[in-house]
Amino acid sequence: MPLETLVVVYLALVGLIVGSYLNVVIHRLPRGESTVLPRSRCPACGAAIRARDNLPVVSWLLLGGRCRRCRAPISFRYPLVEAATAALFVACYLRFGASVDALAGVILGGLLIVLAGIDTAHYYLPDRLTLPGIAVGIALQPWLSRGSVAEGIQGALLGGGLLLAVAGVWVLLHGREGMGLGDAKMLAMIGAFLGWRGVVVSLVAATAAGAAAGLVLLGRRRGGWDRRLPFGLFLALGALVALLWGRELVAAYARQLG
Repeated sequence: MPLETLVVVYLALVGLIVGSYLNVVIHRLPRGESTVLPRSRCPACGAAIRARDNLPVVSWLLLGGRCRRCRAPISFRYPLVEAATAALFVACYLRFGASVDALAGVILGGLLIVLAGIDTAHYYLPDRLTLPGIAVGIALQPWLSRGSVAEGIQGALLGGGLLLAVAGVWVLLHGREGMGLGDAKMLAMIGAFLGWRGVVVSLVAATAAGAAAGLVLLGRRRGGWDRRLPFGLFLALGALVALLWGRELVAAYARQLG
């Protein structure tokens, strides 16, 4: 087996294991519980999950998506997060090679996956993730191939400032909050890692994805124009687009402008 293939397989396996831990963070952090102890248990019956039932993706498939003891359903989120994290590890390696850029991409992607999972379940983006994420993103900038501390700071300020302005205008027009401060902090974190160009690509992609999701829900009569959507999920999707293909998208747009 070629070395490159072995590296990809190894990274996918590591990603699956990390994804299993990210599931723990998504479940426990909003509840104020430790993400380390105690060992994983079924949320329905409280039974400890055996090692053989805790294999990423595989155990969920073998158990048919149900607890072995009480047969309560286990959310599809668990294998989805594990598979997405494995794909993230492989994609960052294939995109950036063995580099600090790849490491930064994995860190940002892991934060995005957790934030998307929490926001989808609770409409909540915890400061315990976004604020340290901003600091880590700026700290890593000097080590990135095209990064600088100034780029990270500019990205964070632009990301946070844009959504703060949008939230303020919404309150003025409608007299109520339409977007939480967590979204602004999340986009600031994205900007700290990806710079101001990454903020623009992330926001455009997130807005397009959110609008498409809203139209689909309207078409299925599952909500009105005021239906609340977890914008953190769409920001995460947009940021992943910016992370992996942002430079090419910006360059293509610049060429269109001549």
